[in-house]
Amino acid sequence: MAVEIPAHITGTIWKIEKRKGDAVSEGDVLVILESMKMEMPLEAPENGVVQDVRCSEGQAVQEGDVLMVIG
Repeated sequence: MAVEIPAHITGTIWKIEKRKGDAVSEGDVLVILESMKMEMPLEAPENGVVQDVRCSEGQAVQEGDVLMVIG
């Protein structure tokens, strides 16, 4: 079953660590968000494969925006 990975804060995508098709393990860093000059990693909640990446580096995002889908 697919799991959507939302932004947990409003900020900017600083770095995308995983790409479509990459296998991920629970706890792997998927995306690093920057907000108020702080870097905050977004981690995989479970094992799976990245099915979709819905963001790009430098993109401004709002809390709740879906950034990736893991299946």
